[in-house]
Amino acid sequence: MNWMETLDLLEKGLVRSAIKNQQGKWVAQTEVKEAILAAFKAGELKEFAGGFVDKHNLPAREFTVADKVRLVPGGSSVRRGAYVAQGVIIMPPAYINVGAYVDSGTMVDSHALVGSCAQIGKNVHLSAGVQIGGVLEPVGQTPVVIEDNAFIGAGAVIVEGVQVSEGAVIAPGVILSKGVPVYDCVNERILEPGEPIPAYAVVVTGNRPVSANLKWAQEQGLTLRCAMIIKYKDSKTSAALTLENLLR
Repeated sequence: MNWMETLDLLEKGLVRSAIKNQQGKWVAQTEVKEAILAAFKAGELKEFAGGFVDKHNLPAREFTVADKVRLVPGGSSVRRGAYVAQGVIIMPPAYINVGAYVDSGTMVDSHALVGSCAQIGKNVHLSAGVQIGGVLEPVGQTPVVIEDNAFIGAGAVIVEGVQVSEGAVIAPGVILSKGVPVYDCVNERILEPGEPIPAYAVVVTGNRPVSANLKWAQEQGLTLRCAMIIKYKDSKTSAALTLENLLR
């Protein structure tokens, strides 16, 4: 596929920049990401209405009522090559970058970013100020994945290919990256590097002591940021996070 065909197929949801393989692991689709990079290389700067300048072949998408996507006025943008399914709501201002996939019933709230190639499942809630990191290079790196029915609290930051499994709850302000350890306080273990946030986990921000070789820092009582799983979602948690259908 050339880059033009790839961008068209991405927008229709017929190809994705990352998929879940038969072993249940998310993997990058390198040929798709290579085509996106080729589009950037082929693009030439162009002036768009409103004083914007961008690659001529990667303009903002436009929607109609037939698309059944609710794009509320106020400065939001969905870039060419991003898939947005029916029933998605995008509140202003929000941004969905090239190669991203946003499935049906998801809410992308104000000041939320869905980075390039990020994969967002069905009925996900990305609260205000959420930052979902993107990745185009290296092409083999898996992007951030948020699976179905997850709830991402206000101001949370999820980057560097972190994967959040189905139904998990990420509390406001939590930062998840490869360098931030996740302590499963329920099962009394530390998640392995690259291990997905488990399904239905409730994750909050926490602090941990600095390592023993930083004696001065220990003496000062300094701590480092971490994330903690404090429970696994039950029916009470689910009820508290149910999206109000009237908002649709």
